[in-house]
Amino acid sequence: MLRFIHGGDLGAYPQLAHAMFRHRAIQFHDRLGWDVRVSAHGEERDQYDTLDPLYVIWEPRPGQHGGSMRLMPTTGRTMINDHFAYLLPDGRINDSRVWECTRFCLAPGASGRVPALLMLGGGEVIRGLGLSHYAGVFDAAMIRIYRLIGASPLVIGSAGEGRGRVSAGLWDTPDAARARVARRAGISSDLAAHWFRRAGIVPREMARAG
Repeated sequence: MLRFIHGGDLGAYPQLAHAMFRHRAIQFHDRLGWDVRVSAHGEERDQYDTLDPLYVIWEPRPGQHGGSMRLMPTTGRTMINDHFAYLLPDGRINDSRVWECTRFCLAPGASGRVPALLMLGGGEVIRGLGLSHYAGVFDAAMIRIYRLIGASPLVIGSAGEGRGRVSAGLWDTPDAARARVARRAGISSDLAAHWFRRAGIVPREMARAG
């Protein structure tokens, strides 16, 4: 199932959380060679994980991490503003209806449908919270993957050439794209929407006000 979990609630899912952060270490540190911190427990976490982000997690079986991504409102601190502002037309995104997507991670050996499942989950966050888009940074290799999923972003800025090209993009969730991603994911969009509603997610600003 798709899980939608705020960072502050991960303690209720210790096995799932450990698997997610462990797989992030494997993907970003071991495989891609990024300069990221890995704890003594083999987990990759960064400063943005302390800001109560919303995680979209594919959990194929209880406690098992199939893939995940991290979403945060751009009205607070974000990776795209702190580290990739040079890709943005206005040098910053600060919009309550635009959230950032980072740490798109697949478990080792994940099936080909997992990226679509995560993108479908991201679309439900947009729909469920009344957002307009989510924003993210990606390399050239991801363009083909997004096209296969049926959820290509609107590119708003790029730098570099060839395989080293890095871009910033915006995703929305029109009905046609939602249907394409759902077919690729192998589940109905109604089921994804049900999982989101059941999670009872509200924006962090609303949660604090309550």
